[in-house]
Amino acid sequence: QVQLVESGGGLVQAGGSLRLSCAASGSIFSINGMGWYRQAPGKRRELVAAIASEGTTNYAGSVKGRFTISRDNAKNMVDLQMNSLKPEDTAVYYCNADITTTWGSRTSYWGQGTQVTVSS
Repeated sequence: QVQLVESGGGLVQAGGSLRLSCAASGSIFSINGMGWYRQAPGKRRELVAAIASEGTTNYAGSVKGRFTISRDNAKNMVDLQMNSLKPEDTAVYYCNADITTTWGSRTSYWGQGTQVTVSS
């Protein structure tokens, strides 16, 4: 099957930085779009940043200029560099990937989530 494994979450002071990584593995034929979402308690899951297979990116207005999404197609990985972190960035961050499997099924897959906590 397909699995997305995330790493890099943790506790950081406001103004600090964290880098989240997500690696996809399994019966992957190709990966189309990839992205990072976040969800705080009591709130809906929201898109933070997305990157297409050709490299074009989109960011939520609240993170634009502070976060950078990147991908390594050869390694099936997507990263999120988070700088100038604010307490309102505190959430569980989820990796997402649009994957076509080796048997021809195109499906959106999710990582398990990693907690990011920013203290003031």
